[in-house]
Amino acid sequence: MSAANGDSPVSMTSVPGTVEGDGVRLRPYRVGDVPDVAAACADPLTQRFISGMPSPYTEADARWWVTEGAPAARAAGGASYAIADPATDRLLGGAGLGNLVPVRGQAELGYWVAPWARGRGVATAATRALAAAAFAHGTARLELLTHPENTASQRVALAAGFRHEGVRRAANLARGGGRQDLVCWVRLVDDPPGPVPRLLPDLPGGRLTDGVVTVRPVGPDDAEALFALHSLPEVVANRVPPRAPTPADVERRCRLAGTRWLAGEAADLAIVDAHTGELAGGCMLYHDEQATGQAMIGFSLLPAGRGRGLATRAVRLVTGWAFDGVGLARVWAGTRPENAASQRVLERAGFTREGLLRGRLPGPDGTRVDSVQYARLATDELR
Repeated sequence: MSAANGDSPVSMTSVPGTVEGDGVRLRPYRVGDVPDVAAACADPLTQRFISGMPSPYTEADARWWVTEGAPAARAAGGASYAIADPATDRLLGGAGLGNLVPVRGQAELGYWVAPWARGRGVATAATRALAAAAFAHGTARLELLTHPENTASQRVALAAGFRHEGVRRAANLARGGGRQDLVCWVRLVDDPPGPVPRLLPDLPGGRLTDGVVTVRPVGPDDAEALFALHSLPEVVANRVPPRAPTPADVERRCRLAGTRWLAGEAADLAIVDAHTGELAGGCMLYHDEQATGQAMIGFSLLPAGRGRGLATRAVRLVTGWAFDGVGLARVWAGTRPENAASQRVLERAGFTREGLLRGRLPGPDGTRVDSVQYARLATDELR
């Protein structure tokens, strides 16, 4: 898997011809690498996440890169490496530095990993080693740009000490036409090598469950069910703003849920019947006030999941994780005054009513609506 724009033949401050890392060696490409480069770059996942990759990728493309492209990058002052196994010398991937901005002491780091080497920490080790070499030779700031759906590469960025900086809108040409966003991760010369502490860690074992209800991360396969949920009139009335989403809105939300989680913005969760595996609703923890150690929780259920205590159980599970796993001090929620069902869920889940916020939320046709605020503290005992 790959960050964007790896192995770019652009001017770069001098870095060593070979860079040693933890279990990897970054070395010049060799003619013997051609078959492995061709096989790795023809892989569908590599093709999906590297912009500008020839498609189909042939052995002739690999030979050009190994014999002409990579050496030309090095001759022009760039940095382009094969990632190799130190024991066998077999190619495991590629890494490079490019897109230099000399006045800022800035460069862009990119990489790709062959299918046979994935899941072994190769990308993280190579990224740490190459970043250290770049910093040792005058670079002050490194950027790592990832496809919005490439959560594996985003995890590499975090593990290698890169911090989420934001989204570059329409910064990349999309395969098949059009433009796409890129997620920007940055590491400075005086930043530690990682991993970066996660604002929202993974759920333990990938899910939360009490045996009756299970809460798990939302994924692309949930789009149809969540669109049905968020199209219900009573759910739309409690959305902010109170508008029904389009199928494209929900599909995009599900595709990018992992990225938002890794960026520390929100944990988007599916509420699932633990016995049947059917999706019963959704729940989200918005990390809206990092500086004060608090987050907002929201939830909704499909009609088939209502009246069974599933929402209460899910809110208890997520709130417990927010306190014990995330380290938050306070979780709050708001409901419209007439939403008695959600208020009962919150009270059963240990939340205390704090008051009425007048005109807090946008309503239909330019109106404003009140919100009843509830909160639970980490020190509160669950009633």
